Amino acid sequence: MESRVTAIDRKNKNVTVESHGKRYTESYDKLLIATGAEPYRAPFPGAALPGVFTLRSLGDAKAIKSWITERGVKKAVVIGGGYIGLECAENLKKRDIDTFIVEMGNKLMAPFDTDVAARVQRHIENNGVGVQIGCQVRRIDDEGGLAVQMCPERRSADMVILAAGVRPDTGLAQAAGLEMNKKGSIITDAGMRTSDPNIYAVGDAVQVTNFVTGEADFVPLAGPASRQGRVAAENILGGDSRYDGAQGSGILKIFGMTAACTGINEEKARRHNIDCGSVSLEYPSHAGYYPGAEEIFMKVVFEKGTGRILGAQLTGLDGVDKRCDVMATAIRMRATAHDLTRIELCYAPPFGTPKDIVNVAGDLIEKALGRR
Repeated sequence: MESRVTAIDRKNKNVTVESHGKRYTESYDKLLIATGAEPYRAPFPGAALPGVFTLRSLGDAKAIKSWITERGVKKAVVIGGGYIGLECAENLKKRDIDTFIVEMGNKLMAPFDTDVAARVQRHIENNGVGVQIGCQVRRIDDEGGLAVQMCPERRSADMVILAAGVRPDTGLAQAAGLEMNKKGSIITDAGMRTSDPNIYAVGDAVQVTNFVTGEADFVPLAGPASRQGRVAAENILGGDSRYDGAQGSGILKIFGMTAACTGINEEKARRHNIDCGSVSLEYPSHAGYYPGAEEIFMKVVFEKGTGRILGAQLTGLDGVDKRCDVMATAIRMRATAHDLTRIELCYAPPFGTPKDIVNVAGDLIEKALGRR
C-alpha cells in the first residue's frame, strides 16, 4: 500500500518500487498490470486552475466536498455528459448548487442513440439542471471566480468538474516496451497476456474485443475488468481461461430514472457497416392493475438478415435493470428476435406482466422482418 511502481525491467523480471521515500526492486515470475484509466484533462487553457476538479478517486471526492463546504459554492459547471458527469451533476444539484452540464458531442451518454439520450436529457432538465450539447469549452478563466468560455456563451462558476471521459493509464507499460494500440491501450491476447508472455494486463488499461462487432474497442467498465482479472488469475496459476469480449453493459440512476444499455447502439452498428434495424416501445413495468406500475421505454437494435439482437437501451423509473440484464444475456447467447418471443420470464402482478416487454420487442422485430 502507498507504494508506486516506477519501472518494469522485463529482462531481469523485476519492478522498481518507491514507497515512503525509499526505493527498492521486487522480482516476479509473472506480472499483472492493472493500472486502470485516468481522467482525461482537456488541453484548453485553465484546466488546472484552483476550483477545477476531476473525479476518479476517494481523494478527488474529498477535495471536491471540501471546496464546496469551504467556499460556499453556489454555481457549478460540469464538463462532460457521461456516467460520471451526470452523477456529479445530480449530487451537486441535490446540494442546492446551480448546476450546468456542457457536452461537446451531439448527445449525452455516448453509448445511447440520440433519441434515447434525449429522454435522459429531458429528465435531467426537468429536475433543474441546465444542459448544453454540441458545445465545446474553449477556456476557463480566473476572474475572481471561474468563467467558462464555451460556444456561444460564457458562464460563471464557483467550481468546475472535468468529466470528459478517461484514457488508459499505461505510461508504465509503454516505458517497458509492451505492444500498445494507437490510443494507448495495452494489447493482450484472449488469455490477457501482453506481448511479453510473463506479463498480463487487465481492466481499463487494455484493448478489448467488442463481443458484438468482433473488433477492437475500449470499454472502461468494472464488470469487464473484473472478468478479465479472473481470467488472468486462472492463467497465471496454470489454467487455460479465455476472455471472449465486452459488450458494454452499463447502467445509471439519475434523479430517480434508470438508464441502462447493453451491446451496441444503432449509430455504432451503422458505423461498422452492419445492416441493422431497430424497434422502440413503451410497456408497463408490472401489471397495470397493481399499484406502482411505471412505463419502461426500450429500444432494441437487431441485424436484419438474421434477426440477431445487437443491443438494447432502456429508460424508466422501475424494472429497467432486470430487463437490461435479460437483454444482455440474450446478446451473449447470440439470441434472435424469435428467441425473445419464446423467453419465459417469472410473473406475478407486483413484478411483471404475463407477456413482458422483452417478449413484445421480439414480436415487433419479427413483424419488422416480415416473419409475422
